[in-house]
Amino acid sequence: QVQLVESGGGLVQAGGSLRLSCAASGIIFSINTMGWYRQAPGKQRELVAAITSGGTTNYADSVKGRFTISRDNAKNTVYLQMNSLKPEDTAVYYCNAEIVRRFSMVPQGYWGQGTQVTVSS
Repeated sequence: QVQLVESGGGLVQAGGSLRLSCAASGIIFSINTMGWYRQAPGKQRELVAAITSGGTTNYADSVKGRFTISRDNAKNTVYLQMNSLKPEDTAVYYCNAEIVRRFSMVPQGYWGQGTQVTVSS
């Protein structure tokens, strides 16, 4: 009943920018923390950035100063602005959200389908 739909991935040259979006849909009461994870070939999935409902952010050291996470609560959407992209940023990026459904008080974790980001040198 709840889905996270991601968009904005693609192919970009090193130094370029991309903006990822993730919109939550369904019967939603509230959304707590939202975040972005990524998984590169041969690597474990890692947290890239997260943002709480109050706007507190957390970033992986590797993206600090280059990536910015934000959210639009009215649209149930989280964004990841990625600047100064490097080939090392190449990965499948997954949206994650902790969501409380309507008529429930129990938060549940949801994942998007993933969107490919490829940075060429």
